[in-house]
Amino acid sequence: MDTNFFQSEIYTYLVLPLFIFLARIADVTIGTLRIILVSKGRKSIVPILGFFEIFIWILAISRIMQNLDNVICYFAYAGGFAAGNYIGMLLEEKLALGDLLIRVITQKDATNLINSLHEKGYGTTSVEAMGLKDHVHIIYTIVKRAEFKKVVDIIHSFNPKAFYSIEDLRFVKHGIFPLKPTHFSLRMHPLKRWRKGK
Repeated sequence: MDTNFFQSEIYTYLVLPLFIFLARIADVTIGTLRIILVSKGRKSIVPILGFFEIFIWILAISRIMQNLDNVICYFAYAGGFAAGNYIGMLLEEKLALGDLLIRVITQKDATNLINSLHEKGYGTTSVEAMGLKDHVHIIYTIVKRAEFKKVVDIIHSFNPKAFYSIEDLRFVKHGIFPLKPTHFSLRMHPLKRWRKGK
């Protein structure tokens, strides 16, 4: 490439800021995912993400230091940082990593809710407790983050006014989770429904 290009206004005010912007998006996105994975104890992938995060950051900051008189690079750097945080959180939501503890507290008899959760393959632990005015039922269930909305829908169908809280879990050793359907089970599923209809 012609060396005059690196001295041109197109490079200085367009290409270079764009490079810094995209580099910041990449390193901050990776950094956001790295922090989330650290909190979940994913030791194997965190060092790899950390390597690429700092490598890309060095590339970006070195270009800033070489062009301290270019104000557009400052805006590109800050804009990439902001966008990287947002994109990192979106990716984490899409990946739905980790497990959640859902705690449901209801004054209604919880038998139907517990049975519904069991039918869907979710394990539960339930206890009776005393609330402010009356006895309540507390149901604990641990679910994969990807299954969160399904469980909340079950809770709402049981009692739209039920109180529930959600906690991120760092580590789960054992648990009861819905079985992922295999290719064989998917093929057999219509047959099972047909037999029930008979």
